[in-house]
Amino acid sequence: MKDSNTIRKFIKHHYRHFNSAALVDAAEGYRTFIKKGNRMLLAMAGAMSTAEMGISIAEMIRRGKVHAISCTGANLEEDIYNLVAHDHYVRVPEYRQLTPADEVKLLKRHLNRVTDTCIPEEAAIRRIEAALLDAWTSADRKGERYFPHEFLYRILRSGKLKKHYQIDPKNSWMVAACEKNIPIFVPGWEDSTCGNIFASHVIAGTIRNVHTVRSGIEYMTVIAKWYEAQTKRKQMGFFQIGGGIAGDFPICVVPMLRQDLERHDIPLWGYFCQISDSTTSYGSYSGAVPNEKITWEKLDVKTPRFIVESDATIVAPLIFAYVLAK
Repeated sequence: MKDSNTIRKFIKHHYRHFNSAALVDAAEGYRTFIKKGNRMLLAMAGAMSTAEMGISIAEMIRRGKVHAISCTGANLEEDIYNLVAHDHYVRVPEYRQLTPADEVKLLKRHLNRVTDTCIPEEAAIRRIEAALLDAWTSADRKGERYFPHEFLYRILRSGKLKKHYQIDPKNSWMVAACEKNIPIFVPGWEDSTCGNIFASHVIAGTIRNVHTVRSGIEYMTVIAKWYEAQTKRKQMGFFQIGGGIAGDFPICVVPMLRQDLERHDIPLWGYFCQISDSTTSYGSYSGAVPNEKITWEKLDVKTPRFIVESDATIVAPLIFAYVLAK
């Protein structure tokens, strides 16, 4: 892409020291890793879908630069919310000055605030709930079970939502992932709006089997088989945005296979980069330096390791553009 080439040239010329140099190193490492035929898992925490990171992530998926995704339930659903309700979102640039009374006004308008952006409940959440409830109840009655992302894949493939699209679907990372049928792992899905909605229907009796949506332990068994198969010939890299469960869940598959199952021939992750604004040494996983992961047998001493301490909404699109450049 012409724009990506221009961005890469700009970055190489201007980004020479400190975090900007770390960005260049991470991007070059990513390009080198992929050029060798290796593959990359993207771990995504935070509210990246509401930040519309799908614009760059979707292209990374389509161009074969991202081969699997681990994300929070919020990121899974919020990309679809944006797809069908983008024109109803409300931006609040002065969010730092909001009073509790101002927040109540947003609540009464059924606007769910994520920093400076409000997700419209009716146009986004309830619209997706209706489609998901149909899929959940249908599977429930048939005794079928699917993972959270599989239900969304089924809805996207059904075409039911197309009439509601309010952005170009090429800017939806979920649409791109669905088209490529790449694996998605969603640990802790119940800690999401759709997860809460599913639980409410279980409590109400609309859903009879709580296991209609498959669990996190099942996700771990699937990612273990997937990782073992993927790394028989090539390495798997790990690109992490933020911290928490979206990152810790998939990266732990290696020590689980090597230590708990004693499959010592399982290779460690072959590349690691994390974009984080968490402060190192406060005991947070998000702020842990990559070297710490060596002690957990997730990374090797020779694994290329990078950390860019900055705002992911600024850094990630730049790295992705750099990687996409010719």
